[in-house]
Amino acid sequence: SAPGRFADYFVICGLDTETGLEPDELSGENFEQTPLRRTFKSKVLARYPENVEWNPFDQDAVGMLCMPKGLAFKTQADSREPHFHSFIITREDGSRTFGFSLTFFEEVTSKQICSAMQTLYHMHNAEYDILHTPPTNDKDSCSSTGDCNGTAVSKLQRFNSYDISRDTLYVSKCICLITPMSFMKACKKVLEQLHQAVTSPQPPPLPLESYIYNILYEVPLPPAGRSLKFSGVYGPIICQRPSTSELPLFDFPVKEVFELLGVENVVQLFTCALLEFQILLYSQ
Repeated sequence: SAPGRFADYFVICGLDTETGLEPDELSGENFEQTPLRRTFKSKVLARYPENVEWNPFDQDAVGMLCMPKGLAFKTQADSREPHFHSFIITREDGSRTFGFSLTFFEEVTSKQICSAMQTLYHMHNAEYDILHTPPTNDKDSCSSTGDCNGTAVSKLQRFNSYDISRDTLYVSKCICLITPMSFMKACKKVLEQLHQAVTSPQPPPLPLESYIYNILYEVPLPPAGRSLKFSGVYGPIICQRPSTSELPLFDFPVKEVFELLGVENVVQLFTCALLEFQILLYSQ
């Protein structure tokens, strides 16, 4: 039987510098987009522990759900705020595993990756020139607009562009906790504090590995009807498990549902649920 651990795995997903830039067809690749707007395959770079027998690690599922849109590239001109999301893996026997993922951006240090991105931009611009160069016999229209030398095209190309000599390239990366129960708020705090420790100029009091080991091996699941308080990198983290006589654990803010869907839609959804209608939520 599974031991009562708070978390089973710590996972890192991101760019595999050995395989390089691979288009991610599952996320709806569009080669008409500029290279910085395309999506590339992400991979599970590391996980700890390697495997636990009560919860076998599903590398394909975890990798896809940690970064469902694949890798994203940005430059210093783009916003690079971290974002958090959760997911559920449901197995054939109906058992569930919960995942909590914090995605952030870090600078690309591999010269090969930066060169590959620059090459993709050269190819994209060359194709753009071929498709958008006006016919040679259209001199009158050129002279009237003053764009015979392609100045309008070059302006479009420079928008959302990448120049290896001028720009700093950043790529998305993800740290994730795989847990047996859906303690969303606690997991979010753990991941945010770990990320803060990595990006802070001052190192944390203990090595990062010790905090990860603690959350995987020394923090237990709280018993039903009890709360649990344990130490994070920078402060305490608290979670509470409902008793068997209470409603099931739901650790997500209901406020966000109203913000995303609106009051009228939430009331209609609640009505449909009471009437046992089938409900489909469609999202990009």
